[in-house]
Amino acid sequence: MHEVVRRKVDTLTRRKFIQMTGAGAIAAAAHTLSIEEIANAAISRPLPLGTPILVVVTLYGGNDGLNTVVPYQDSVYQSLRPQLAYKESQVLPIGEGLALNGAMSGFKSLWDMNQLAIVRGVGYPNSDRSHFSSMAIWQSASLTASNTGWLGRWVETQKEDPLLAIGLGSVLPPLLAGNRRSGSVLPLGGLKVPTGSLASDCAKLSMNSPSDDRLTAMAARTMRNLFEVSAEVTPILKDPAPPANDLPTVVGGNAGGDSNLSAQLEIVAKLIAAGSPTRVWSVSLGGFDTHADENTAQSALLGAVSGSISKFMSQMRSTNRSKDVTVLVYSEFGRRVRANASQGTDHGTSGPVFLLGERVKGGFYGEQPSLQKLKDDDLAVTTDFRDIYAVLLEKVLITSKERVLGKWGSRLELIN
Repeated sequence: MHEVVRRKVDTLTRRKFIQMTGAGAIAAAAHTLSIEEIANAAISRPLPLGTPILVVVTLYGGNDGLNTVVPYQDSVYQSLRPQLAYKESQVLPIGEGLALNGAMSGFKSLWDMNQLAIVRGVGYPNSDRSHFSSMAIWQSASLTASNTGWLGRWVETQKEDPLLAIGLGSVLPPLLAGNRRSGSVLPLGGLKVPTGSLASDCAKLSMNSPSDDRLTAMAARTMRNLFEVSAEVTPILKDPAPPANDLPTVVGGNAGGDSNLSAQLEIVAKLIAAGSPTRVWSVSLGGFDTHADENTAQSALLGAVSGSISKFMSQMRSTNRSKDVTVLVYSEFGRRVRANASQGTDHGTSGPVFLLGERVKGGFYGEQPSLQKLKDDDLAVTTDFRDIYAVLLEKVLITSKERVLGKWGSRLELIN
């Protein structure tokens, strides 16, 4: 099959290549990296120590904030969720009448270390209960759901580098999509690119030409990036991950267990420890659309989030990068206050957002939405999510928030 493809490529010009594949395929290829390339870049141009790094954790499905940061002492909470509400013996109290879900012992440890900030009542005006629309708003940082992501726009403010912002998975997360340049994708299973004569033919297609128009030049750059990024990271991934020496052990192993999120963060931990020149990492976990049997499902998911992230933070503490890393955890919306008939909850409005790291000023931020002053039978939004993004842009990504968010201020002092 490769021989047939090779003979066809022999006859192609780059312009014909673009016409045959389409701009969408070109864009997708532009953002696909291999482990090998990242590893080589970590060796040849490591990220200088002290450079801030942002790790974004997206919880898809709409996480129930009330059973994550639990107002267990509120009688309204108990009455509106007679089967779903947690009792004091089932949660981890953290003050102000609030507690973490009982499965989040890792987050509780980070809270006690003053390295966990909980921003309450986070959302946006006129909340949209559609998964697609709400996630588009969160990832674009635009109430009109712009076709660029907030971190994709940040990428375009920086010097071009395909390793600058990386999403773990098979597709580019919308938050990394820019107008002219975007972040990149690192498939968990790795990427294999052509070799031999086919690789040579593809390399010819990637050469610069002064006569190229914009789209043709983009196609050439796409292919160059693909091959540049294709030979560098396998040696690093074959090495063991940084140890998580300061976590408690359960049956001889580090507490937290495995999950898909854990696998993603394991790769991120290895590449950060190795010096990958990446400023933004994007990972995710789905399953939070808990319309039925919520307590069992959500607790398992929150345990995976808490365990995976606390292990990741412990791994960072065993490296020289621990002060560089800040983690953001968010979901597209919270859930309704009142339980439904299936012992689950339906799509809601605001919810808590978490920031973690040694530079984070731990504690509560934003007003806790009152259960006695519901808005259309739902939680009020007391903190706009763009307030958090503004802080991350200026304190972690060292970029003026106006370049990404326009004229947007923030009163939050989340990060030292």
